[in-house]
Amino acid sequence: MQAHVKTPHIDISIRGEISPRMLDILRREYGKQLVIDENDDNDLVTVIDSDWYKEMKSKSAPGDALRIYRDNHNLTKEQLGIKLGNVQRQIVSNMERGKRTISLATAKKLAAIFNVPTERFLDL
Repeated sequence: MQAHVKTPHIDISIRGEISPRMLDILRREYGKQLVIDENDDNDLVTVIDSDWYKEMKSKSAPGDALRIYRDNHNLTKEQLGIKLGNVQRQIVSNMERGKRTISLATAKKLAAIFNVPTERFLDL
């Protein structure tokens, strides 16, 4: 069972069995704004098992992964190029945009820089 309260500034969600006392308190406090959902179809799913993740994974390219990891590590294209052994910024840009393939050697370097599997940067 779930109890939801949605007001402009409040969102309360309780999962599992809700005690009658708690329901009474919520009803007195929120009145008609309280929504009770007794459906058990709201089970949690890990993100990697979700259809959304599988679809996104199938659409993502090595260049997309490169851009995401570079952004998440707050590196400019120039900074990443230096870490890759003085690769020009334009080459990094072309790899991100899919205009230049990422070689196995470069993928290994990227994997070491970002501490992720090499396969993230290869089109397998």
